[in-house]
Amino acid sequence: MTVEQNVLQQHSQKHQQTLINQLKEVTGTTDIQLLQQALQVSNGDLAEAVAFLTEKNAKVPQQDEPTYYQTSQVANDRYISVGSQADTNVIDLTGDDKDDLQRAIALSLEESSRAFRETGITDEEQAISRVLEASIAENKASLKRTHTEVWSDSPDPHDRKRMDNCPVGLKNVGNTCWFSAVIQSLFNLLEFQRLVLHYSPPARVQDLPRNQKEHRNLPFMQELRNLFSLMVGSKRKYVDPSRAVDILKDAFKSSESQQQDVSEFTHKLLDWLEDAFQMKAEEDREGEKPKNPMVELFYGRFLAVGVLEGKKFENTEMFGQYPLQVNGFKDLHECLEAAMIEGEIESLHSADNSARSGQEHWFTELPPVLTFELSRFEFNQALGRPEKIHNKLEFPSMLYMDRYMDRNRDVTRIKREEIRRLKEHLTLLQQRLERYLSYGSGPKRFPLADVLQYAMEFASSKPVCTSPVEDIDTSAPPGGTTGQQLPQPSTVEQAAAVSPDAPSSAQGPSLAQGPAAALSLAPGSAPQQRAQVHKPFTQSRLPPDLPMHPAPRHVTDEELRVLEGCLHRWRSEVENDTRDLQGSISRIHRTIELMYSDKSMMQVPYRLHAVLVHEGQANAGHYWAYIYDPHQRRWMKYNDVSVTKSTWEELVRDSFGGYRNASAYCLMYINDKKPFLIEEEFDKETGQVLSGLDKLPADLRRFVQEDNKLFDKEMEEWDALQARKAQQEKLALAAAAAAASTAAAAAAASTASGASSNTTSSSSPQPMSIEYSPSDNTVAMQDPDYMEQPSPTTDSKQLQQNMERAISQAAAAQEDTSPETLLNAAMLTPNMQGIIMAIGKSSNVFEKSGPEAAFFKAIKVEYGRLMHFAEEDVASDNDYRLQHAVVYFILNQAPKKILERTLLTQFADRNLAFDERCKSIMNVARAKLDLIKPEEVNIEEYEMWHQDYRTFRDTTTLLMIGLELFQKSNYVEALMYLIYSYQYNNELVAKGPNRGHDEAFLSHFRRECLLKLNEQAAGMFEAGEDPEVTNGLGIMNELVVPCLPLLLVQDAEKDLLAVEDMRNRWCSYLGQEMEPNLQEKLTDFLPKLLDCSTEIKGFHEPPKVPTYSTLELCERFSHIMATVAKALTEGR
Repeated sequence: MTVEQNVLQQHSQKHQQTLINQLKEVTGTTDIQLLQQALQVSNGDLAEAVAFLTEKNAKVPQQDEPTYYQTSQVANDRYISVGSQADTNVIDLTGDDKDDLQRAIALSLEESSRAFRETGITDEEQAISRVLEASIAENKASLKRTHTEVWSDSPDPHDRKRMDNCPVGLKNVGNTCWFSAVIQSLFNLLEFQRLVLHYSPPARVQDLPRNQKEHRNLPFMQELRNLFSLMVGSKRKYVDPSRAVDILKDAFKSSESQQQDVSEFTHKLLDWLEDAFQMKAEEDREGEKPKNPMVELFYGRFLAVGVLEGKKFENTEMFGQYPLQVNGFKDLHECLEAAMIEGEIESLHSADNSARSGQEHWFTELPPVLTFELSRFEFNQALGRPEKIHNKLEFPSMLYMDRYMDRNRDVTRIKREEIRRLKEHLTLLQQRLERYLSYGSGPKRFPLADVLQYAMEFASSKPVCTSPVEDIDTSAPPGGTTGQQLPQPSTVEQAAAVSPDAPSSAQGPSLAQGPAAALSLAPGSAPQQRAQVHKPFTQSRLPPDLPMHPAPRHVTDEELRVLEGCLHRWRSEVENDTRDLQGSISRIHRTIELMYSDKSMMQVPYRLHAVLVHEGQANAGHYWAYIYDPHQRRWMKYNDVSVTKSTWEELVRDSFGGYRNASAYCLMYINDKKPFLIEEEFDKETGQVLSGLDKLPADLRRFVQEDNKLFDKEMEEWDALQARKAQQEKLALAAAAAAASTAAAAAAASTASGASSNTTSSSSPQPMSIEYSPSDNTVAMQDPDYMEQPSPTTDSKQLQQNMERAISQAAAAQEDTSPETLLNAAMLTPNMQGIIMAIGKSSNVFEKSGPEAAFFKAIKVEYGRLMHFAEEDVASDNDYRLQHAVVYFILNQAPKKILERTLLTQFADRNLAFDERCKSIMNVARAKLDLIKPEEVNIEEYEMWHQDYRTFRDTTTLLMIGLELFQKSNYVEALMYLIYSYQYNNELVAKGPNRGHDEAFLSHFRRECLLKLNEQAAGMFEAGEDPEVTNGLGIMNELVVPCLPLLLVQDAEKDLLAVEDMRNRWCSYLGQEMEPNLQEKLTDFLPKLLDCSTEIKGFHEPPKVPTYSTLELCERFSHIMATVAKALTEGR
């Protein structure tokens, strides 16, 4: 049957053959009849077919497997197993031929050595890896990946708002990262995106047979259109694909917790799309041969040329996703070369019809989108479990397919023959080089040049005339002492030899007991004490005349001269030979690499469009995708809801394999000569690029607009709710502040009254005599616009009256209410203390020029003092930012108006009304505040700066409490304080380094707390008792696992290492014997721990931040920081 005949019939055959190929790959069974029987028994369900075959293989002894060409019927079978490889080195060990046994052993050793050279992984390490993977599912037929914490949206819709034209992510609705990875890869093919968006169901859909396929495919196409339209024009950062996923899950007949395979899903998706577009194509082109855009986009053809039992054949076959074996290959071209040639192919090029059989594949037509499935999972028949292949496999960003095209068949065969000949020569050269680099006949081998060098060094050593054993007394004790032949050591030496940690009753007095105790040793006891002491650096020292290394005892100058000459010459010859061999090997490698580099073989370029990555093991893991953006010319990482910029280096690290169990699972290349695949759509009238909602048909545009309206409404309701909460909090704070101010004023009045009644003082404390000279930065404070204006008349009259009253009581006020006396009052904050000190220093100005001049003097003094604090280095245990908001603002370059208004507000504090002088200055400050016009100070900006300062204090409070709990080893309670202090601090330092605390410091304790909790939980699990195990896994599920994405998202090296340490601790239990219930709990838990997505799942609410006075907060924070610093120093 040719490809040009009925497409639907071809599709049915293709689907059946695809299932057979997948069963071959998974189970290793090659019996076609048995595979067809399994599909028939399971009604086409792949999972049931695998279970049937596994059970069959376990019960029935394995029959002789037919060779690959028995599955290829020249006349009947339409689709051939693509990419399968026959083992051409099979050796029959059932007979008595000893030569076969020896050849099998040699072949096994050669294969093991080759695998180690290519992958760096020994057979033992591979076996251990297989056992670890198998033991994950030891007590279950298949591992069920349960998530008790499903993704939960942030309550703030602004956190879920799309920024500008950033790509839209897809929400993981329960083990659906496989869906996100594939859909994002297809969506970013703009031609595919256009086909889906502009798809319309057949007009006569009611007249069509209402079969199961139609019931499923058409609703799925509509949901896919809706999903794509939201990904184009939504205002949301990510959208929910639940409707489309639910239809797929029904088709898979799987539970919600089962994680699907990417290739299985992609096959199903393309089949559905092909069916849906086929119905539309048949309707649109009645009487003509229908064209299916899905087939034209994703399907190609190849020519199978081969010999079957001596008979030549040629078949044209269709393919979609092209499967490639990974095991045993180092790059993509090696995989393709192996997949294109199967069996013995010598007879293909010869005229005679020999009995050998084999086939070659040659592409006759490549699809615009070329997809390779990398087979990284294989079924271990011995263990009855699938296992993942972690070998490294490189692939290029630009792939030239010319060498695999049928039109280049003759040229490629010539080049392949040349490469084969070069590789044979290369093997001989490598064997010769190996003899130079691994010289010797024993188990240990060394480079021959080094052997000659060592011999030359031995020969040129200083000769000795004595045997190395002549000076050693064979009667000496084994401890290294020489008994009575050694000179008797001094009593001090005896005492020094006694261990200071041993009891004195066992070894006698030590030097610590004084010289008298050492001298009191009895002479008879000295030899016994010496026999117990081993002093290797004195008693076993070689005689000084013996050389450090062995040397010849007898050698003449003539012998030495001849020997050195020979060794020098031989070493030079060996080095030259080694260099020549290495140079020849390098040239051959280079020749092979450039074999296909001529322009004639670079006419079919395919550029890498997307890489689908899997991280984890065969039964559990996480999928994400790297997709190239040709317009921005950069790689993007699509990880469920997270869409971030990436690099080729990151892609290589995560996709080639061998790093963190992550590797590419599917590669999507696109024809670089067909730009329509990724070209934007243009408006036919204006010629402008269509973007956003303009790209959508009318029905989808309305759908997206309705969804955007709902999202806008959600944000408006959230803003209104937050505004009400803020107003309520503001009223509550105002009421609390009023109550506190009343109490503080009463306490201040009481303190001032008590001070004035005390007349026994001989002299009152004087104000500080050293005044701060403001730096140049204070000049800006001298001439503020509104501060130059005179105060209102009524206020001036009131101020004059207050001044006269203050002058009449000047003596008593100056003596009894000096600032130093007031500083003793516990009610004063650091801000209030500084203001009172500044007012005290302006007392002379107050008496001479009145309150307004005194106000200017005081505010300049206070500002100068705060500037001095800001110029000092920020100390962790004495942070002036906590004491003074103005210091915080100065360090972060706040605008001058913000600083002025903040200082005015502090001088206008009603707590200053405890005496007439302070009250007068307070009234001046209030008058200045009233003079500020709305356009002079942006109130929103003012509130923003003060909100940042409140966040800084909250962050400090959370950090302080978290560190206090951490020091008390209360890690469970400490974690949330440390987590949220880091999160808040991270938001602050994003605006400037002085906005928050040291990020590395907070990161360290966040990480250490998680490690401590992991250690604690692992200890509970190891206890084996049910309550302990439950509590330990509860700590991991509720605290540790939800926090791991926070460590992964920043990609910091120390955080990544910490995550790996935690995972390794739990994975180490896989090889251990344990109770079945513990094994079951471990297998349920491990997938959550190994999930490497950066989603936040079921995260805890932030702890409530308690309110502390500034003095208490500063004191406690200073104390815990000093304690932590001391602990860190002692730890180092």
